Amino acid sequence: MATVTRSVVVTDPVGIHARPASLFAQAVASSGCAVTIAKQGGTPVPATILSVMGLGIKQNDTVTLTVDGDDADTVADSLAEILVKAE
Repeated sequence: MATVTRSVVVTDPVGIHARPASLFAQAVASSGCAVTIAKQGGTPVPATILSVMGLGIKQNDTVTLTVDGDDADTVADSLAEILVKAE
């Protein structure tokens, strides 16, 4: 089992709102990996929709994903892509 970390800068003008948070949480749930997310300098929280929404991620915020599990590298890349392409 591997642990992988990715840092992502959110570029969407409205940040991470309900729709991308939901897509992100669904991808996490289907990945089979343990995933946490944190704003830069913040405390990591489980990557559930409510936790992600609670972070109040805005445009230009940097978030860090930590993925623990089988195929963590691929899962981290796909989750990072969801956050980067949030609309």
